[in-house]
Amino acid sequence: MSYSKLRNFHEAQWDEPIIFEQSVPGSRGILLPDVSKEAGVSSGKELLPAGLRRTQKPALPEMAQPQVLRHYLRLSQETIGQDINIDIGLGTCTMKYSPKINEQFVRSSKFAELHPYQDDSTAQGILKIIYEFEQIMKEISGLDAVSFQAGGGGQGIFANAAILKHYFRDRGEETQRTQIITTILSHPLNGAAPATKGFEVISLYPDDSGYPSLENLKAVVSEKTAGIFITNPEDTGVFNPIVRQFVDVVHEAGGLCVCDMADYNGLFGLVRAKELGADMCHFNLHKAFSSPHGCMGPGCAAQCVSAELEQYLPRPRVHFDGERYSTDYDGPASIGKVRQFQGSLAAVLRAYSWVMSLGCDGLKAVGEAAILNNNYMMKRLLGEVRGITMPWAEEAPNRLEQVRYSFEKLLEETGVGAEHVNRHMLDFGFQRFFPSHHPLVVPEPYTPEPTESYSKDDIDEYVSALKKISDEAYTTPEVVLTAPHNGPISPLEKDTVESVDQLAVTWRAYQRQHE
Repeated sequence: MSYSKLRNFHEAQWDEPIIFEQSVPGSRGILLPDVSKEAGVSSGKELLPAGLRRTQKPALPEMAQPQVLRHYLRLSQETIGQDINIDIGLGTCTMKYSPKINEQFVRSSKFAELHPYQDDSTAQGILKIIYEFEQIMKEISGLDAVSFQAGGGGQGIFANAAILKHYFRDRGEETQRTQIITTILSHPLNGAAPATKGFEVISLYPDDSGYPSLENLKAVVSEKTAGIFITNPEDTGVFNPIVRQFVDVVHEAGGLCVCDMADYNGLFGLVRAKELGADMCHFNLHKAFSSPHGCMGPGCAAQCVSAELEQYLPRPRVHFDGERYSTDYDGPASIGKVRQFQGSLAAVLRAYSWVMSLGCDGLKAVGEAAILNNNYMMKRLLGEVRGITMPWAEEAPNRLEQVRYSFEKLLEETGVGAEHVNRHMLDFGFQRFFPSHHPLVVPEPYTPEPTESYSKDDIDEYVSALKKISDEAYTTPEVVLTAPHNGPISPLEKDTVESVDQLAVTWRAYQRQHE
């Protein structure tokens, strides 16, 4: 069988030690100037308050510039990143192309050298961007006030839960409104975040339509209901068409609606949180709004609320009096900080640039292209790749921006499961795909998301890889079971962590474990 769309991929394999292992005492990549003479002191230490002075040198690797360059360039050749990879497989992460001009903006000294403590009069440019992007997000959400302080979706949900807690406390209903309703296929943090604020969480299960019935919702709504936390569309790509009826039921009971808009890529220009009936929502700027998706640091959520809830937003906020932008830390009803300063402003600047370059019509085209790409890929996968099915919500055959497929049939017929396919994808130059959040209601799950960034050729190449892997599973399963073959690593003997004591996320933690 011909797989004309596939590239002949083989990744670099460097036996590269950890940089700490390459350290040579006394080596230097740069010599720092002696500031003591220029400052008129005998030692540079005198320039620092006593409480900020180190008592011993930091345990950093010591290397010359050539060795540093070789180390990181070798590692870069062993990394499958967005710029060399078709990241369709990382569903729910919305891995789209981030225009390079936006990276130039955030790396400009005009932005990168700003300090959060400098006077507002010297930071009018970035304060203007924050303020203007708040106005844009108010239009996109339909809500009345915005904060960018949350460091990602999880913190955005947590901040919404905190606002809910403060809102009912001020109304004298804190001891009455103790329950939160969510759905089992909403992002897990829609249950976890309210739980951390002391709410009892009730999770609704969907029926064959892919979303819970209105009758099941009415059965759990009561005078104890504080609100509903719901993702729509959920990570399966199924959109709940009666979501407004859900929200109306909760509102009639006195609760509020918090809508998780993290899976927003198929909704640009088509659906707003306001029309869904939401009182609060959040978007991930590091996903749908084309700021690169990464762990912890780069993340940023746009938390949007109704006018009634604006007073509870995290501080500081940016205000504009018609002439000058200012940072406002006042807010006696505020839930307080959820992250330092104004949040991850690099993500805000990228997202602002992306939206301004597209305009209203361009944003709507993003949503339409994302839906088109996903449904084209769905037709090809279900029609051409043996062993893959879409077992969830068969009564709702259409999906928006992504689909949760299953390799259960492939496993039953060949012994090759989703994790085996996942590892073998590395041999074709694709990053490991995202299976599923818990709970694993779809067996052997696989959740791709072909955003608007990917061309038809990109999707065809990705599908060709899955077709080849499927064919190998039926003819030569050992090839798939022993993958990866063309990457820098081989299968791990044990790839699970059963205890926190086994974690070693830093070199020093690793050394402590092996002393």
